[in-house]
Amino acid sequence: MTAFAAGISLSMAQVQVQNLATENLNNPIGLDITKPHFSWQLVSTKRNVLQTAYELRVGSDPKELARGKSAWTTGKVTSDQSILVPYDGETLSSGKRYYWQVRVWDNTGQTSAWSTPAFWQMALLKPSDWTAQWIVPGFEEDSLRASPLFRKEFSSKKKIKSATAYVTAHGLYEAQINGKKVGDAYLTPGWTSYNKRLQYQVYDVTDLVKTGNNAIGVTLANGWYRGNLVWEGRKDLYGKDIALLFQLNITYTDGTTENIITDESWKSSTGAIRYAEIYHGETIDARLEKKGWAVAGYDDKTWSGVKKADFSKDVLIATYNELVKKHETFKPVRIFKTPAGEQVIDFGQNLVGWVVLKANGKAGDKITLSHAEVLDKAGNFYITNLRKAKAEDNYILKGGGEETFEPNFTWHGFRFLKVEGYPGELKPENFTAVALYSDIKPIGSFTSSNKMINQLQHNIEWGLKGNFLDVPTDCPQRDERLGWTGDAQVFFRTASFLRDVDNFFSKWMKDVAADQFASGAVPHVVPNVLGGKDGGSAGWADVSTIIPWNMYLAYGDKRILENQYPSMKAWVGYMTSQSTNNLWNKGSHFGDWLFYSLGDDPDGRSAITNKYLIAQCFYAYSTQLLIKAATVLGKTEDVATYTALLAKVKDAFVKEYTTPNGTTVSNTQTSYVLALQFDMLPEALRQQAADRLVNNIKQYGNHLTTGFLGTPYLCHVLSRFGHSDMAYTLLLQETYPSWLYPVKMGATTIWERWDGQKTDGSFQTPGMNSFNHYAYGAIGDWMYRVMVGLDTEEGAVGYKKITIKPHIGKAFTQAAASYITRYGKLSSGWKTENGQLTLEVEVPVNTTATIYMPAAAASEITESGNALTASKDIQVAGQEKEYVVLKVGSGSYRFSAPWKAQ
Repeated sequence: MTAFAAGISLSMAQVQVQNLATENLNNPIGLDITKPHFSWQLVSTKRNVLQTAYELRVGSDPKELARGKSAWTTGKVTSDQSILVPYDGETLSSGKRYYWQVRVWDNTGQTSAWSTPAFWQMALLKPSDWTAQWIVPGFEEDSLRASPLFRKEFSSKKKIKSATAYVTAHGLYEAQINGKKVGDAYLTPGWTSYNKRLQYQVYDVTDLVKTGNNAIGVTLANGWYRGNLVWEGRKDLYGKDIALLFQLNITYTDGTTENIITDESWKSSTGAIRYAEIYHGETIDARLEKKGWAVAGYDDKTWSGVKKADFSKDVLIATYNELVKKHETFKPVRIFKTPAGEQVIDFGQNLVGWVVLKANGKAGDKITLSHAEVLDKAGNFYITNLRKAKAEDNYILKGGGEETFEPNFTWHGFRFLKVEGYPGELKPENFTAVALYSDIKPIGSFTSSNKMINQLQHNIEWGLKGNFLDVPTDCPQRDERLGWTGDAQVFFRTASFLRDVDNFFSKWMKDVAADQFASGAVPHVVPNVLGGKDGGSAGWADVSTIIPWNMYLAYGDKRILENQYPSMKAWVGYMTSQSTNNLWNKGSHFGDWLFYSLGDDPDGRSAITNKYLIAQCFYAYSTQLLIKAATVLGKTEDVATYTALLAKVKDAFVKEYTTPNGTTVSNTQTSYVLALQFDMLPEALRQQAADRLVNNIKQYGNHLTTGFLGTPYLCHVLSRFGHSDMAYTLLLQETYPSWLYPVKMGATTIWERWDGQKTDGSFQTPGMNSFNHYAYGAIGDWMYRVMVGLDTEEGAVGYKKITIKPHIGKAFTQAAASYITRYGKLSSGWKTENGQLTLEVEVPVNTTATIYMPAAAASEITESGNALTASKDIQVAGQEKEYVVLKVGSGSYRFSAPWKAQ
């Protein structure tokens, strides 16, 4: 072997470090946390590799850092921790960039090379760091509240080393420097509980600022801050003003600095965007465009000045969650005329975003684009389910050649586009639909041998995309689009598998706590734009406990429990305050929302579950999660207090809502599902309750009857109590109500109702009939964690210790899933063929896994063609029913065993 080849061989065998992240972000700009946490991943071609030690160092100069000169180092730390290692060096400075790198030691005696340095940049750490002033337009707004433009010219006479922009607004903003867009995000600064928490964004704009004359231009729009939100024409929910706060910090190569800030020297006017509302769309009049307004040298003599405003800077917070950006694009799959004579374009996918339009016409020509999810039974354009949302974009041409239009400050949920006033023939090349959603990294995948289930998976993913626009919304198309808490909590486990939603939900959960009422009740929607003092609906308000705990399980970050613990405790306290003799039987509740029901129901087939039975189950569940959180956080007194309370709550449930032989008073699928999922019944009564659940399903012809609260747990309960066959029967059911009925009807997203569109083409009540509503997509969690079997152990969260326990189902010959954990890629896939079951597994470095291989005995199993006894990498830990239990470390494995078709 040559020395060169030997060197390659050594480097291949040596453990490597990659994917460095600071606060779960890759080289983030704008952190206001004073002790950021660092994570990294290990790569090795060997099996059973674990980290045994690490050394991390931080400095302000990457070249100096590479030479070993650092401002802070951990030294060699004996630990297997490779995620969320906290910074513990000198006090960090506002706006400063820091670099870090790490090396590790593993259990094979190998030491990695130092990683390539990563960096992070601090935000403004205190209000006094903001020298910029809030400004508002200096002109009187018209009745349509056209989007204001703000501009400022400045000159840089020195060579620029770096330039950083800090931007936020009351309303939405889009900033430019020298005519080029700042960043690639939309709908900034995002939606939070503005009066308590207003995000600002930080941008590295070094490449946009030049030596010499420069110009800043910023466009604002109403957005969530003062636009039309919720119902009855309500607007100005956070204020009537529209305002800008902009600060550009420039560092020159000679070490001097300069700040360009919003102040009374700025100018204001209006331009082409005459109207912009989230629900109703945007109107752009190209004749009123102020060409070149965001570049230096533009004549702004006719512009108005601005006014300084005294708005608080104490509520300003840095942004950690991923911003809304453009993603997939779609060209028309069909252009046609409806029976009603409408010109309509079908993009083939129900998506959320807008259409980019090209047109060539005369000055004053007006093009109107209307958006719809579905066509009616006659094949005509259907928008009744949008209620009062106009969802309409209007473009007025300036003439003189081809023009391109797209909105900036609205979005639509649509598959179909109605076009009116277009000058000429509708051609595919002139229309492009653009998907818009939060730029959350995809980390999970699923596929199977069943095409309809794969389409269901597709629909689940697009339901997530369409409703994760800065907040988890219920729907993206009608006059609502709110952060409904119940929808978010039932879908969370599915979402956390498909996307890295850690920062997305951390941000939103802080708003849950911020908007929580003094009583401890949690609003129905967050941010709370419904107002009032009500809330506290079972299964909705429990978002305050359910999501934090499940975030901890998924990502292993204890800080979510620390941050949300007061909110969790306040919510349990509210339920206790509303209880008599440990029974929570007061208040208004949504119940098992949109359960199976019949309009004409003479024999009581509607699956109505007592709302207070549901409330009692969630009272117990939230109490249990509070106990778990208190245990993790070392709050021993709380553990004792709430453990005693939990016993009383469950005892009260049994006395009030079950008969002595274990029948629930509602005798519905949801009543059994919740009682079993939350361990409300004594151990001796649980299996019979599961059997009653199965019998109930059979009474409905093997159909589910559950609504929003029962559906997420239905198949989990069936599998837990030995009825995976029935879980598969429900999954594969194709007639209403079922997951595959919408698929059979041509759905490309998850519907709000089981029968949003009936078999005859007619619709459910238009008052509440969204065709993009992710809640019922919660079945994905069962598909990933039970069908394929990928899960984390609760005692070693964040997939440090992994469980792989597949449930092989009838009518399937293959199912596979992959998931990018904080440690690296985890995957598992099973296949049945020619009397053999094959299970292929990949376990990330620095983790271990317990694999449950379906087989009668260990002697029947081979791994990569060899008997298990021939492998030193695999431990046979025993037999549990139909599974052989195996213990493995990192690496790839291929297990096979005889399989008898079921």
